[in-house]
Amino acid sequence: MSKGFKRSILAISVALVSIVFLGGFLPGGVTAGTQSDGAYKQMGVYEEVLHKIQSDYVTTPNIDTVTTGALHGLLESLDADSSYLTPAEYGEYKAHQNDGTAQTGMEISKRMGYATVVAVIKDSPADRAKIEAGDLVEAIQGQSTHQISLATIRELLKGQPGSQLTIELVRPRKPEPDKVTLTRVALTPPPIQEQQYDNASVLYLKPSEMTKEQVAGIEAKLRAMPKTGNKKILLDLRNVAEGNEEEGIQLANAFLKSGTIASLEGQKFPKKVFTADPSKFITDAPMAILVNHGTSGAAEIVAAAVLDNKRGDVVGERTFGEGAVQKTIDLPDGAAVILSIAKYESPSGKTFQQDAVTPNIQVSPSIDQYLAEEDGIVSKGPKADDQLNKALDVLKQKAA
Repeated sequence: MSKGFKRSILAISVALVSIVFLGGFLPGGVTAGTQSDGAYKQMGVYEEVLHKIQSDYVTTPNIDTVTTGALHGLLESLDADSSYLTPAEYGEYKAHQNDGTAQTGMEISKRMGYATVVAVIKDSPADRAKIEAGDLVEAIQGQSTHQISLATIRELLKGQPGSQLTIELVRPRKPEPDKVTLTRVALTPPPIQEQQYDNASVLYLKPSEMTKEQVAGIEAKLRAMPKTGNKKILLDLRNVAEGNEEEGIQLANAFLKSGTIASLEGQKFPKKVFTADPSKFITDAPMAILVNHGTSGAAEIVAAAVLDNKRGDVVGERTFGEGAVQKTIDLPDGAAVILSIAKYESPSGKTFQQDAVTPNIQVSPSIDQYLAEEDGIVSKGPKADDQLNKALDVLKQKAA
């Protein structure tokens, strides 16, 4: 066995032990036990596999590249938000944090190893380029997103106003990726949409994101509702993916006088249960919530809290599934680990990142309308919104 190979084995073994136990580079070190024994056994398997790669692979491999790939895979096998960054990647990641705050209007996560569009802000550059939730971003600036951490991808999306971003999109029913160039702009989130339905008995509210400002705006509109009369609420959280989980907890509290809103827990993160505060409760009017695949994070907390506490109905499609707290751990060689250390759970105990939120009334968009749009055969009349219509029908059956 060559000296270079032995050094690679030693380096990867140290890194694996440290990452697996989160103690090799932190106070306290590694403790012996059943889990430790199992991990050391697996590293023996890793050493054997690495040796076979070096001795039998069709060409002489670059062992540094192989071991770096192994570390990337180790972290990303945990969840989409966890990442290993090499010293070069970590340096690039930190450098991009000062690039600017202009955006293209895409909320991104990872699915199947590639960047995936969760939601698109209305009237943003991404929206004008007809990018949609579910589109797969195969490459950014020529780099495969399969080889870039989610943290780095999100930084690459930002930049100075007027700067350009080139991405390669894989869209449904198209065999080849589309190359799209977007110009970053300073985005102003669309205001909360407000409408009255069913002879003004239903107050329809749609935020564009779950930020402090928009949550406060929704609360103000709820307080302004008549306290008497046949008033009901339809909260549209479709394609709401931006915002902090804390804001979702606050908005859910506006509809809940008591009960659990969500919880947050990790292996070494003390469990925190968020319970409704009666002083923050605003209305008990009958309600329904609209969700889809673009509903993520804070918006999922609101939907799950209302559903699990039997406060109202949730109508639409299964949500995206996001909700975790990350910690960045610097490593001695200049690399870093971004690790999910706690995950949010619904009142029923389901983890958002694994289970998402499944509506109790499931409605998918019309497939005929979808295919017509894809083929360019778009009706000139108003599009039917099956999910909205179903939610309104559900509310009509509720007594005020």
